[in-house]
Amino acid sequence: ATIALLLEGSIDLAIMGRAPQMPVVSATCIGAHPHVLIAAPGHPLAQHALTAPSEILREKILARELGSGTRILMTRYFDRIGDGKPYQTVEMESNETIKQAVMAGLGIALISLHTVTEELRSGRLVLIRAEGLPLERVWYLMVPEGKVLTGAVRSIHAFIDAQQGRFLPSLSSG
Repeated sequence: ATIALLLEGSIDLAIMGRAPQMPVVSATCIGAHPHVLIAAPGHPLAQHALTAPSEILREKILARELGSGTRILMTRYFDRIGDGKPYQTVEMESNETIKQAVMAGLGIALISLHTVTEELRSGRLVLIRAEGLPLERVWYLMVPEGKVLTGAVRSIHAFIDAQQGRFLPSLSSG
């Protein structure tokens, strides 16, 4: 949907994890975007100091839809730790649905830390510790190439850029 809005010129700025193929955009890095493996409190894997890949791959994996950046990242990670071995996934179309399903004990998920910070703080979700996690990506502020920006949009862009990611949530903040 965000790419479609950029293509039709309905939005001037977008924050995304990777640049689209179309439209051509200029991208400004605005901060780290870590992804973590989560489970319901009391899940057996959450009790381990470091969880083995074979144990992770035996679980039902709750995943974003095909084509999403998180799904691509998840697939690469699980293919790497499992040497291409199959694993069971259940596809869901929103982070909120995945969080609720994980809290209900329906599976585990690889998800953006920014979407689960409050649930981790409150103990409604827990981290599964595993080698190679968290997976680090980057958030970018995108502007369609050739887009003439108004003064207000230029000011917003400059403000976001100057923050250097300080507005992004973390487990250690606030």
